[in-house]
Amino acid sequence: MNDEPQRPSPDELLRAIGSAAEGRGHLRVFIGMAAGVGKTYAMLQSAHRLQKKGTRVLVGVVETHGRKDTEALLKGLQILPQAEIE
Repeated sequence: MNDEPQRPSPDELLRAIGSAAEGRGHLRVFIGMAAGVGKTYAMLQSAHRLQKKGTRVLVGVVETHGRKDTEALLKGLQILPQAEIE
């Protein structure tokens, strides 16, 4: 017999948050074919514009490739700390 509590189903969890889902986030995808075409730069510029309008912005992972202008765009944005995985 398993003494662990049973996990709720995903559908039950969605019903439980109910109206909280009304303010759901949006995913915007920036596509570019080659490195250095400006995807990260454009994403960070967009993040700053959204933040100025009052939207909560969280940076998950960003690779600046050492570009100082791109690194500068991270200032003022909340960055999710990376988890260490062994």
